[in-house]
Amino acid sequence: MTSPTLTRPELTAADRCDRCGAAAQVRAILTSGGELLFCGHHAREYESKLKEIAAEIQRG
Repeated sequence: MTSPTLTRPELTAADRCDRCGAAAQVRAILTSGGELLFCGHHAREYESKLKEIAAEIQRG
């Protein structure tokens, strides 16, 4: 028996950066189960911290 895998939908134009509201280009899936969306600018600004806390980083 295999366990189901949860997948997240691709980022779309409707997805917005949690920091500034610009179009989201990066999804950080946290080990706690939450997620954060960032535009390219804020993803670069917080990249080192995101790598410390994120279980997975998806670029869209």
